[in-house]
Amino acid sequence: MATIELTQANFEPTITNNDIVIIDFWAEWCGPCKSFAPTYEEVSNKHEDIVFAKINTEQEQGLAGHFNIRSIPTLMIFREQIIIFSQAGALAGAQLEDVIEKAKGLDMNMVREEIAKQETAPA
Repeated sequence: MATIELTQANFEPTITNNDIVIIDFWAEWCGPCKSFAPTYEEVSNKHEDIVFAKINTEQEQGLAGHFNIRSIPTLMIFREQIIIFSQAGALAGAQLEDVIEKAKGLDMNMVREEIAKQETAPA
C-alpha cells in the first residue's frame, strides 16, 4: 500500500476509521527524513492491513505542534485511536518490522485498562 499524506482535514477520519495507522513526521529539508522515506515506503508495501501516512511538518505545523514534534523524522503508531509508539529518528527496515509486529501483538484491552488506571490515579 502506498503511503498517504495526512493533513488537518483528513487526520481525524484516518485515525478513527483504521485499526493501525503509522505516521512519519517529516520535512522536505530533512536529510534523515529523505533517507528513511524509501525504507518506509518499502515496508508499507508489505502491510496491506496498516495505513502508512506522512505528515509534512512544514505544511502541517498545527498537527506537528499538537503532537509536540521536536525532532524529525518522528515515527508514531496509533492503534485503535491510541498512541502506542512514538520515537524520533529513522529506523532500519528490520527495526520498523519489529515495531509493527509488537504493535500488532499488543493486547489493547490491557492498554485501555492501564490508561484508565493512570487517569484515575492521584497526582
